[in-house]
Amino acid sequence: MKPKNIYAATPYHPEQELFEQLVKNKDVKIERIISKGHRSPAFGWYDQEKSEWILVLKGRAILSFENEAPMHLNEGDFVSIPPHKKHKVDWTDPDHETIWLAVHY
Repeated sequence: MKPKNIYAATPYHPEQELFEQLVKNKDVKIERIISKGHRSPAFGWYDQEKSEWILVLKGRAILSFENEAPMHLNEGDFVSIPPHKKHKVDWTDPDHETIWLAVHY
């Protein structure tokens, strides 16, 4: 087995966000997400069956939750999103990569 690096370069296409599954079993999925100016669609919300814990490893982002003020996230910030908590990504830094670690459980 060979170690991997969370900051390692990957094939990147700026027109789309990169979702890389790192670990998955029947209960947990861990993924690395790389954004650069990406955001959720203007209409609709994510409404997930499972909880999601997200950590911004690098970069900056703004999350919105239904009926709440936007949440600004910087490097090292994390948040736990309970099931069915409607949310979306309003902004990621267009000039620098935002690297997220997302744990769905």
